[in-house]
Formats: sequence, C-alpha cells, structure tokens
Amino acid sequence: MSDFTQFKTWLNQVSFLTEQDCAMFQANLRTEHFTAKDFFLQENQVCKKIGFVNKGLFRMYYLQDGKEINTHFSMENNFVVNYDSFLQQSASKYYLQALEDAEIVSFDFETLQEAYAKSHNWERFGRLMAEVSYKITTNRVEGFLFLDAEARYLQL
Repeated sequence: MSDFTQFKTWLNQVSFLTEQDCAMFQANLRTEHFTAKDFFLQENQVCKKIGFVNKGLFRMYYLQDGKEINTHFSMENNFVVNYDSFLQQSASKYYLQALEDAEIVSFDFETLQEAYAKSHNWERFGRLMAEVSYKITTNRVEGFLFLDAEARYLQL
C-alpha cells in the first residue's frame, strides 16, 4: 500500500467523506517515519499536527516527580495527537513517543481548519474526532474510579 492508501481506506470505511473531500485534503498529507523512542511531541511544545498511525505504536505520558505516567496508547489505524494542545494550539503537558518503529500520515492544524471551512463533511469528521476524544477521556476517568490497575491493563 502507498503511504496514503491505508489512511484513505480507513476514511472510506469509517466516515462519509467523499472522493472530492479526500482529494482536497491529500495534497497536505505528509508521511513521517519514527524509530523506537522518537518523539512525536514533547512537553511544552504545541501539538501542531495529527498523525494517523499506519504502522507502529505510540504512548502518551507525563512526568511526575521524575516518573513516567502513561495515559494513552495509539495503535495502528488510530490517531496520535494531544487533542487539547492541538485544538487550543497551546503548550502540551504530555509527551507522545513511538514505542516501536512507526509510520504515520500527518496533517497540520491549518489544513484541518481549511478543510472545515470548505466542507461540511470535514466539519462532521472533526466533531466525530472530538467525540472519540471525549469517550477516551471518560473511559480513562471511569477506569480509575471503578477498576483496579490489573483490570485497566486488561482493558487495554
């Protein structure tokens, strides 16, 4: 598969974006490669892009008293992003790091805003991404409230 084929296949399977929507966006897609331990984002940087994971695994974590606390994992066919930092274009409190060699297809904040302005389908896509982000956050909070560490690990 070409670099963008996997992302486009995913879009066609899980969304309502038309060929025209995808074509408008494709010129702004970038393929990036990471080796294990490379950073997609570091604390205090602004998350300027979203990455669709073609291959590999990323983790989101923060430091507390020098200890790394994992908060989320992004696997293949998912997005790697600090969504709060991305939406607000503000400094991140988290690190996003490749756990293994990885390939992503990325697009930046300006590209997504431009797509929103040109297509209601892209606006809908953005809303659905926000809903997924909300569900992930809610599941994490409820996991801490209702599950022990082993049950949270098994849920992963």
